Amino acid sequence: MSATTPTTRLSPAARRGYGLGSVATGSFGTVPGLLLLPYLTDRLGVAAGLAGLVVFLPKAWDVLLNPVAGGISDRSTHPGGRRRPFLLRAGTALAVCFALLFAGPTSPTALAATWVVVLFLACATAYAFFQVPYVAMPAEMTDDYDERTRLMTWRVAILALAILVSGGLSPVIRDALGPEWGYRAVGVFVGLLILGGAVGAWRGTRDTPLSVGATAGGSLRVQLRVVAASPPFRTLLTVFVLQALATGAMLAGVDYVARVLLGGGAASTVLFVCFVAPALLVTPLWQRLGEARGKRTGFVLGSVLLAVGALSTLLAVRAGLAATAVSVALVGVGYAACQMFPLAMLPDVAAADTAATGEARAGAYTGVWTAGETAGLALGPLLYAGILAVGGYVSSTDSAAVQPESARTAILIGFTVVPAVLVAVSLVVLRRYHLAEEDAR
Repeated sequence: MSATTPTTRLSPAARRGYGLGSVATGSFGTVPGLLLLPYLTDRLGVAAGLAGLVVFLPKAWDVLLNPVAGGISDRSTHPGGRRRPFLLRAGTALAVCFALLFAGPTSPTALAATWVVVLFLACATAYAFFQVPYVAMPAEMTDDYDERTRLMTWRVAILALAILVSGGLSPVIRDALGPEWGYRAVGVFVGLLILGGAVGAWRGTRDTPLSVGATAGGSLRVQLRVVAASPPFRTLLTVFVLQALATGAMLAGVDYVARVLLGGGAASTVLFVCFVAPALLVTPLWQRLGEARGKRTGFVLGSVLLAVGALSTLLAVRAGLAATAVSVALVGVGYAACQMFPLAMLPDVAAADTAATGEARAGAYTGVWTAGETAGLALGPLLYAGILAVGGYVSSTDSAAVQPESARTAILIGFTVVPAVLVAVSLVVLRRYHLAEEDAR
């Protein structure tokens, strides 16, 4: 593996190839957050609070594992490249484990819950070794400040499409085939999506030269200490984790809002499509804004729209599905920016560090980053499940339980007010982000 210099401008094929990895990350990041909690509470009969822990614990393991995966990929000397071989191997393992996630027993409840914990833990382990090298690649693919934004534009656009397909069709598949076979079919469907995304990213980046700087010296603990000492990184990570917590809570609440508050039917799919589809339209516009006004400015504006949209949904739900769809679409416009800009800013931070030290720590940076993201997305459903438990949500095995008014209120507050407050706090933290553009370049 010889040292190379990354190209300033990437070809459209390279951007698309890299973006295909988002099919895997988007599908795995979406469907468990959307359906795993309802699967536990309304198919397996697990109490809401315990179900939240079942979803959270494997993700907590991922938080610990991600920095380790980053250090391992930083030190990789595989002839196929420092990062790319992980995409194929870990992506294939993730696809197989996900296909088995919903294929276990449904009774007794303890055995069924144990199956979910074990398989979700296996999924989380494979995902760490896919996602961390994947997120580390942009800092090594190009040395151009604006090209990283273009690369993230492709990634977020494909991510939005992957979320739309996986999250939009999974509830439809489940409902069409019924509870017994529906969830199993969802596992196979999403597993195939993950496999396609992993293979696509592996093949699509095969002709893209990656920079190979000197491997960062010191133990993993030393590297993490260096990474944690970066003020721009600490600030950016804190903001992203808070927003991941907010979106994780909203994602967990979609199915409950649709079934309990809006009457079910196609409401779940409608809300999910309205949440994700705007990204396909507005991501190129956010890219232009970022190039004209700066990434930080675009990030702030997107965060404001995300918070306002979440809060407006509090009133929109009372007006019915159409009004709720509009407010959730506003959330989606902000969500697109809150995905693209921090992901474009992270390689800037890593590249500035490499330029200053001459050592490659992209894996360490992204390992900590993805650990934080995973923590936020894991705590989101746990937080939402806790709110349901406080509200007295009634679990069942057929989704037919009548919910008390307190549970209906909890469903709504967890979906609207709580995410809005979290995003507002993240905006206060974002004011501390200062990375000179010339350093990032």
